[in-house]
Amino acid sequence: MTTHLGPDVARAAALLRAGELVAIPTETVYGLAGHGLREDSLHRIFEVKGRPLSNPLILHFASADALAGYLLPERVPAAAHTLLAAFSPGPLTLLLPREPAVVPDLVTAGLPDVAVRIPAHPLVRQLLGQLDFPLAAPSANPFGYISPTRPEHVLKQLGGRIPYILDGGASQAGIESTVVGFGPAGEPVVYRPGALSLERLQAVVPATRLRTEAEKVKPAASPGLLPYHYSPHTPLQLFGPGLRPAPAFDPARTGALTLREPLPGLPANQQVVLSPGRGDLAEAAHGLYAALHQLDALGLELLLAERLPNTGLGVALNERLEKAAARK
Repeated sequence: MTTHLGPDVARAAALLRAGELVAIPTETVYGLAGHGLREDSLHRIFEVKGRPLSNPLILHFASADALAGYLLPERVPAAAHTLLAAFSPGPLTLLLPREPAVVPDLVTAGLPDVAVRIPAHPLVRQLLGQLDFPLAAPSANPFGYISPTRPEHVLKQLGGRIPYILDGGASQAGIESTVVGFGPAGEPVVYRPGALSLERLQAVVPATRLRTEAEKVKPAASPGLLPYHYSPHTPLQLFGPGLRPAPAFDPARTGALTLREPLPGLPANQQVVLSPGRGDLAEAAHGLYAALHQLDALGLELLLAERLPNTGLGVALNERLEKAAARK
């Protein structure tokens, strides 16, 4: 199969209606999209990615109004409506009670809640506006590998396996959406930190909290909760505050990912500084996955990644780096 790349929304829509898969741009990362209600398309997503069927998918909709018929409205918490009004379209995914007669078990791994999102990227919004069904769309990469934030990342990883990549340029946010479920009292619970920080959510619904350790017993309740993910092929080790220092390394075979300043003793072309001098976490998020792709392509023996300030977006960035380092 030849994979074509371009900005043709009508072509992407026609392929999706026919049950094909298309890589789509979002403001977070590129997604591998298929018809969210067709089991053949859903199975193909799992097959192309090598993704376990136990790992749920996110359904993408054109608007909050488009959610009607897919959820059990009487069981949707009031806080969900508040968050949707404040942050959609945008990098917010909500876990809400699904209508089981409409949303396939394959989407939710048989669980009662479905992950729903209204993306903000203008091209994917045009695309969703041309479809009368939601799109199931995990990240457009082989399962467990670094998420793609540019069309060339998708082409390198999935070229020849899908017919079309809808080219929307580089993703703005650069990391995945924040996944929010709801606790026993209807309070928002952050299952996966992401491009929308806990502090921003709490500014709208103060009761919003992170998952407790007890709530982490069933990681399949949401996409993105497996113990390793986002991993380069090159082994990655974290260093920094609260962690062991950077080990002795062979400068010729080691790369580094840092926030403000390069790591002494390494060639400049084997390093990426995410936000030189400034330490801006939004800038770091925008460039994180592209930097990991760049460093992984060098064929080195080890990548050293600096742990970032664990506040705001740094919580999500550190979570990505920790999962990237967890693969053995």
